[in-house]
Amino acid sequence: MNLKRVVVTGLGSLTPIGNDTATMWRAMLNGVSGAGPITRFDATKFKCKIACEVKDFNPNDYFDRKDIRKLDLFSQYGLVASEEAINDSGLTDDNVDKSRVGVIWGSGNGGVITFQEEVREYERSECVPRFSPFFCTRMISNICAGLISIKHGFRGPNYCTVAACASSAAAISDAFNLLRLGKADVIIAGGSEAAVAECSIGGFGSMQALSFRNDDPATASRPFDKDRDGFVLAEGAGALVLEEMEHALQRGAKIYAELTGCGLSADAFHITASHPDGQGAYEAMKQAIEESGMSLTDVDHINTHGTSTPIGDISEPKAIARLFGDYAKHINLNSTKSMTGHLLGAAGSVEAIATILAIKNGIIPPTINHFTDDPNIEPLNFTFNKAVKRDVRFALSNAFGFGGHNVCLAFRKFE
Repeated sequence: MNLKRVVVTGLGSLTPIGNDTATMWRAMLNGVSGAGPITRFDATKFKCKIACEVKDFNPNDYFDRKDIRKLDLFSQYGLVASEEAINDSGLTDDNVDKSRVGVIWGSGNGGVITFQEEVREYERSECVPRFSPFFCTRMISNICAGLISIKHGFRGPNYCTVAACASSAAAISDAFNLLRLGKADVIIAGGSEAAVAECSIGGFGSMQALSFRNDDPATASRPFDKDRDGFVLAEGAGALVLEEMEHALQRGAKIYAELTGCGLSADAFHITASHPDGQGAYEAMKQAIEESGMSLTDVDHINTHGTSTPIGDISEPKAIARLFGDYAKHINLNSTKSMTGHLLGAAGSVEAIATILAIKNGIIPPTINHFTDDPNIEPLNFTFNKAVKRDVRFALSNAFGFGGHNVCLAFRKFE
């Protein structure tokens, strides 16, 4: 079968370091941290009191008041980021068949804030239990994909991917395959998360997954550093417009990069811990490179999953060293989570955007907050503390999730 080529024609972002893609990218290049004290709720009694929150976001700037009550924050974020990506791509009623435009959207938690609020309201209610008529539609993880399609009239493939912190990367992978097979002309793919809530901070904190560096939030997310103590929970959204290449060329779209391969695997090891040797990561990266028709020495850059957790930050570099051998040290690795924090289900899409912009602009954002080398981590090129200019022709973006889900996305400079 003659598979079609897939390109990226639009980008949209809403993150703790920028409420649009251009702002986020500038912040990344300047090594800005999005972490700070939690403002969403009173975290006084919690061991973890910090997070990477989206800043200066006012729903009234984007939605009617009557609509806001129908939308969980994760859907609001997704609608805003996807709107930016669609506008950026130049899609209009005149240059696209909406029956061939799909939306595949990932979220690891869906409307967790809605769920928490509704349970509280139920506990407060006397006599007759009280629930909002919008409880279910605000909460379910798939609703954002539906909302984006309803807003824009897109009638192509439409669903949600849920793979914990690999959710939005899995959405991009699914979109890639449907476009290659000719099932659609355009797919809006990405993910959103709004989980800065008591239940999330409490739950992840009890697992010892979070950083407790409350006295210095800006340096709390420190991937690959010897003194890392966990990830910093973040929120936001990332959206990509993926398009069949000939369709994009015919309508004169600008093209950021080409998506050439996707690797998917399972660790089959543990519910939270990554495989100690990074077996799943190894297999996902290997698949993505092979599917792209590239060689190992073509890889210039990898945006790692790099969460700043004690175990995960050891296993991923092991997988890279094993796969690439001596060439591994020639690859610029980074973890943009050092700046954005961990956006959970939205992380894969935001990091894919950073990878694409590294290709487009020939510069790789840094891994900030590196102070001390960890002798247990492979001595690779992690692009510590300062952005590096480099002609990036082929790059990978990794996303892994609890349950052992692994996704690797391969992007190439478009020619």
